[in-house]
Amino acid sequence: MGIVEEAHNVKILGSGERVIVLAHGFGTDQSVWKHLIPHIVDEYKVILYDNMGAGTTNPDYFDFNRYSSLEGYAYDLLAILEELKVESCILVAHSVSCIIGAIASISRPDLFSKIVMLSASPRYLNDVDYYGGFEQEDLDQLFEAMQNNYKAWCSGFAPLAVGGDMDSVAVQEFSRTLFNMRPDIALSVAQTIFQSDMRSILHMVTVPCHILQSMKDLAVPVVAAEYLHQNLGGESIVEVMSSDGHLPQLSSPDIVIPVLLKHIRYNIAS
Repeated sequence: MGIVEEAHNVKILGSGERVIVLAHGFGTDQSVWKHLIPHIVDEYKVILYDNMGAGTTNPDYFDFNRYSSLEGYAYDLLAILEELKVESCILVAHSVSCIIGAIASISRPDLFSKIVMLSASPRYLNDVDYYGGFEQEDLDQLFEAMQNNYKAWCSGFAPLAVGGDMDSVAVQEFSRTLFNMRPDIALSVAQTIFQSDMRSILHMVTVPCHILQSMKDLAVPVVAAEYLHQNLGGESIVEVMSSDGHLPQLSSPDIVIPVLLKHIRYNIAS
């Protein structure tokens, strides 16, 4: 196993010809895909990895400078694909990893046959003529709460992000993976993500993108998914699902897994 593979806890399952790479979002790790994996492992070679900073990675490897922008994560994804000698894959990404994948695809479009984006946003802050869902004041309060008492913040944020029932297994699961992150790393990652603005690069993304979004999501309004659809440089399609929350593959697998499978298996009709 190479250095990059080891650092990112890379796992390879299945032995299909075609490759699917699963990329998780903030506060989770590769376990967020547990409901999807059984449905794809017989057909595809499935590559799982953890973003640097996830609780499952070695915090000593977290370079605060490198990961102060989303490009640092995009370079990691490209390094993983290079080390594994992947020539082409379907990237199924969640949350911030959708935009990380989009960035990676700009320099290496040949590596991605398509990107399936779940709960993606190009910018979380509201702007003139743009609704991202947050005001700067909201984010400042969020960062302050993380800094003051990280454990208490996790307990409060998890049910809000997941949506639905406070005591659900999905809320417990997200609380666990959030709390696994080292607090200073979690704060840094949250600041990088929530303050990011990737609207200016969307026209450079030429690979087909399938944008899947929950009807109700604390972190991403449906209009942000529409914005992506209208501004990406290549073909794209949007499907708004009746699911609730930012981690619907965990909280509403019965709704979301069939939709994911459909977009993995079928291309955008031209």
